[in-house]
Amino acid sequence: MSDVEKFIRHEKLRDGEMIKIRALRPGDELDMLAALEETSAQSLQRRFFVTKRHFSERERAFFMEPDFRNHVALVACTEGQGRNMIIGGGRYVMFEPGRAETAFVVIDAWQGRGIGGLLTRHLIAIAREARLTELTAEVLSENAAMLRVLGKFGFESVHSSEAGVDMALKLTQYAAGT
Repeated sequence: MSDVEKFIRHEKLRDGEMIKIRALRPGDELDMLAALEETSAQSLQRRFFVTKRHFSERERAFFMEPDFRNHVALVACTEGQGRNMIIGGGRYVMFEPGRAETAFVVIDAWQGRGIGGLLTRHLIAIAREARLTELTAEVLSENAAMLRVLGKFGFESVHSSEAGVDMALKLTQYAAGT
């Protein structure tokens, strides 16, 4: 088991609520599916570029089985209704050595409270430790909130040739430690 697979941090949101950011675990699938049910069609559209509520077995395996080397996945959790609830998640997947694409989703009831920023900060730290040199994220132009979050971390918005998609880039800043 790698150190990233044991990753866990307790964080305070802007409103004072405490959450846990931790590595995705194999037993989280039902909680992940429950989180999708709490996520609006618009939020799913912003994450997957289509309104996606159901996944093939292959897609489920991909999302639920990160190797924590080339594919790192974190979840944000809170206690609610007498159980641990997943309220958001972020991941990166390497597409070539040193470069990875990242993506995030936060269920609607928890948006605007700083979860996206916390997930971004922790994924960047893990990427630095793994000596990645670039993270990218495809973000719809209409998703101003996510563009703001990524902008706070030094991502630059570069308009893509795909209609309505901005590509946010984090360029070779990890080696310099910024």
